[in-house]
Amino acid sequence: MDLSTLRSKIDDTDQQLIKLFEERMKIAAEIAAYKKENGLPVLDEGRERQKLMEVCAISSDDMRDYTRILYGYLFDISRSYQKKLLHPKENLYPIWESIAAALEETPRLFPARQRAGGRSRVACQGTWGAYSQFAADKLFVKPEIVFVSNFEDVFNAVEGGLCDYGMVPAENNTAGSVRRVYDLMTEKQFHIVRATRIKVDHSLLAAPGTKKEDIREIVSHEQALAQCSEFLHTEFPAAKITAYKNTAKAAEYVANSNRSDVAAIASPNCAALYGLSCLCENIQISDNNRTRFFCISKKPEIYPGADRTSLMLKLPHEPGSLYRVLSQFNAHGINLIKLESRPIPSTDFAFLFCFELETSIYSEGFAALIRELSDLGDNFRYLGSYSEVL
Repeated sequence: MDLSTLRSKIDDTDQQLIKLFEERMKIAAEIAAYKKENGLPVLDEGRERQKLMEVCAISSDDMRDYTRILYGYLFDISRSYQKKLLHPKENLYPIWESIAAALEETPRLFPARQRAGGRSRVACQGTWGAYSQFAADKLFVKPEIVFVSNFEDVFNAVEGGLCDYGMVPAENNTAGSVRRVYDLMTEKQFHIVRATRIKVDHSLLAAPGTKKEDIREIVSHEQALAQCSEFLHTEFPAAKITAYKNTAKAAEYVANSNRSDVAAIASPNCAALYGLSCLCENIQISDNNRTRFFCISKKPEIYPGADRTSLMLKLPHEPGSLYRVLSQFNAHGINLIKLESRPIPSTDFAFLFCFELETSIYSEGFAALIRELSDLGDNFRYLGSYSEVL
């Protein structure tokens, strides 16, 4: 048979499949009505497991794995459809109610809250010249910046009401995720209201008169050190490498140390700020070195144009737990941009998963996803919907 004949046979088979699929979904709707009347949950893991064994048993050997995948998708679609029929109004869920309230109450222009004098108070880790300060300046008009010692203090300043917003680095395209920030995200109460990317250009800074051959120690934040690892390995193989809490703080330390054998890796702006000399410029691995920052607030704020959403889920350490969540994203046509997992210290190999999704908050798929994930109860956290300023 030629290709056109084979494709014609596929078309005929598809017509039969669609009719059978629609018939199956109608039966699923009747099952949903029965479960509602009798107070039964949508998910029946025992029945799904039994059904999967049955269809695999009657499948041919070479099709058995594909049958298992197909029916996994069918189960996900069926459950999603039943939940939609059982709970047609999303506002039956507290999380959706908070999202709807944020959509209604958030002003159309960013930022929303301002202190006396018309400036938002923003918490940043470090000191003047820190990349978090550059991120704050990019998002806000002349913000009142409150510098704190560490990332935890940024979350605490927002959670305690000392600051309207906080800036925290989430990831770098060279060194990866900032794990300490993601660990704090699992512990603290906050919402993401904006994201932005800052181009990171690192320089080697030292006291005036210092030469490269004088350097015995180099200090900077661990992320900056990782981003400049090739330079350090090549140019300073014998130097002591010391992790510091912040790049700008490292520059400040060098300026106040009265040492001619120590240098800092920091923004070139820090040279003028702290009276240092620039020994080398652009020492990072990549010329396209960028760090993403999250802007966080205490309460949810959802501004027009929000097309990204961050969620956090606690999943058991068992086969299929992550797959079942990912299949829901796929079923609703939602693109997964980032997945980060963090272990929960007090549990036996349970993990918190942070998901970043690309989806409009006004889409039916987003509403359905929130409805389905809400059934996880305390194991589900909505972290915010936002746009990213490039």
